[in-house]
Amino acid sequence: MSKTDSEPQSPVKKSQAQGKPIPGKSKTADPGLSALLERMQTDRLTLPVTQEHIAANTPMGANLLADGASFRVWAPNEAVEVYIRLSDQPEAINAADDSWQPTDERKLQRNPDNTWTGFVPGVRDGDYYRFYLKGRSQPYKRDPYARELEFYGYPDCDCIVRDAAGYPWHDHEYRPPAFNDLIIYQFHVGRFYAMNANNQDARQQREGKFLDILERIPYLVQLGVNAIEPLPIVEFQGPYSLGYNGTDIFSVEMDYAVQADKLAPYLIIVNELLADRGCEPLTEAHLTGQVNQLKVLIDICHLYGLAVLLDVVYNHAGGFNGDDQSIYFFDRSFDGDNNDSLYFTDQGYAGGLVFAYWKNEVRQFLIDNAKFFIEEYHVDGFRFDQVTVIDDHGGWRFLQDLTDTLKYIKPEAITIAEYWRDDPSWALRPRQLGGAGFDAVWYAGIRQSVRDIITQATHGAEAHVSLNALRDQLYRPYNFAASWQAVQYLENHDRQRLENDNDREPRIAALADPGDSRSWYARSRARVANGLLLTAPGIPMLFMGQEFLEDKYWSDSPDPNALIWWDGLHQDQAMADHLSCIQALTHLRSRHPALRADAINVFHVHEANRVIAFHRWLEGIGRDVIVVASLNEMTFWNYALGFPGRGRWLEVFNSDYFDHMPNPQIAGNRGGVQAQTLPLHGLPCSASIVIPANGILVFARDSGD
Repeated sequence: MSKTDSEPQSPVKKSQAQGKPIPGKSKTADPGLSALLERMQTDRLTLPVTQEHIAANTPMGANLLADGASFRVWAPNEAVEVYIRLSDQPEAINAADDSWQPTDERKLQRNPDNTWTGFVPGVRDGDYYRFYLKGRSQPYKRDPYARELEFYGYPDCDCIVRDAAGYPWHDHEYRPPAFNDLIIYQFHVGRFYAMNANNQDARQQREGKFLDILERIPYLVQLGVNAIEPLPIVEFQGPYSLGYNGTDIFSVEMDYAVQADKLAPYLIIVNELLADRGCEPLTEAHLTGQVNQLKVLIDICHLYGLAVLLDVVYNHAGGFNGDDQSIYFFDRSFDGDNNDSLYFTDQGYAGGLVFAYWKNEVRQFLIDNAKFFIEEYHVDGFRFDQVTVIDDHGGWRFLQDLTDTLKYIKPEAITIAEYWRDDPSWALRPRQLGGAGFDAVWYAGIRQSVRDIITQATHGAEAHVSLNALRDQLYRPYNFAASWQAVQYLENHDRQRLENDNDREPRIAALADPGDSRSWYARSRARVANGLLLTAPGIPMLFMGQEFLEDKYWSDSPDPNALIWWDGLHQDQAMADHLSCIQALTHLRSRHPALRADAINVFHVHEANRVIAFHRWLEGIGRDVIVVASLNEMTFWNYALGFPGRGRWLEVFNSDYFDHMPNPQIAGNRGGVQAQTLPLHGLPCSASIVIPANGILVFARDSGD
């Protein structure tokens, strides 16, 4: 599928806004009717604030009701009076324009819990608003709970009232995979994929959009992953970012959205994908705004069997440089040189400030954020960035409250922590045992051990390869209840990032042969590395481009030398072959439940031969699988290996097939081997097998589901 209209451009926003004309009202032939319509439109947003529909459980932020909207904001410090300013026109509210004066009709009521509330009749979806704190040098503040922000003028921009139920979801029958069945694909929205109307790569000219990802959904399905994990997608400062400097964490990043006049080509793609799943078409109105563009992406992902996991950052928020309307300055009190920020400590991390976890309201703000994305965006789980930092700053109780809440509202939504401690199982233990209650953690065991053996193999045919270290990492991590609680990976957004000068690591293709990432050594060792990842216990995660032998570091900037090379799939046979190999491995994992189970026995390690073999099975059922990996540069034509049972074992995967696919000189076992009752390697049976040089094999009792 390709877009058929002009290429969408990046929205002018942030500090770049210049002179956008305000749309005029429609003209009519009757001046009297025109005046009446204008007065009715004006009166709609000038009706006085009341406490109608306001209760103790009124949600924070702006929330549409049948005949208007409720507003609620927390301001316990210096705020003497809080007002709501509304408009139905973009850019009508200007912080630099002090001609607007607050009146009692716009005043919110202060409550005993230090929240300010009010109900305004006549408010509709798409209206603009800001809070006004009287007596401050900069009285205008953006709503910390704002669902969407105005495209223009950031950070001096309005919040937008959005209907939480304004998108017509199609995913009612979707259920995310079981945790142990997940295969995750991590990517950066802005740098993943973007094509112009001429089917040319547009990522050097603009950021990728949520709607650009739609063109890759069939690709991701064919790849065999069943969950996507975009890097953070909330509003951050500047057009280029990893996303970990979020400033408005309920608002979707506007640089990843498309303005209304550029939606036509995307609507074609959306409706083609919906039609393929038997769904009614959408209109451009359904795609208007940042909120609905992320929702349609999630909706269609679900229709195609892809779970959506969000990467969220609750350890700190952005730097807020020059942004005195942001959450950092919201009702901030001043005491000489000491600035008391309402939501934050004075402790810095990653260019921002750590949240004040000892405050109930701050903890609730972050918990509400996670609930919001589950309930309004239908997301299927989260990866929580640097939970270690939260722990270091007194946030353990917050983590417990967070995971308890998410388990209650959607137990099938996985919670994954990035928690770097000597014993990361503390993040996984239930609250009653003192733990934080996460479902899984990022785990470095497979990454480090596989990268080590690949590096050692590059030192020559006679170099020692530490397969015993890999053996140890294949077993369930210490104190983990199940192996799937470890998210295993070889590459990620941080370790393979161009700008990371501290602990950057080469991509697997470059690691496998530092002198030539397309040599046979690079190709074959990369197949072994990825084969081990996708047949080992744990939840495997791939990073964008890993599946097709991408060898360059990546960047969140438009550096042409750091963009994953999609055209390589048509121009580089090695890349296309490697993609086919990864597709075969992901589908193998999906077909053979033993590869997603917990049981493993690493029954053979021969470091001199550079061969390792392990047995996987389903407890009480069987469905046995044998995985054999070799980093020997020579083929073994008659290798005696133990097997757990006699009879026919099918060769269901052979990495050698994918070299110049189909490899005319494949070293393999002609579809299977016959195991005899001759005990070997601690198993009751054995067979003589062919192990290709730098190869990985999988044998199974059956061909899979």
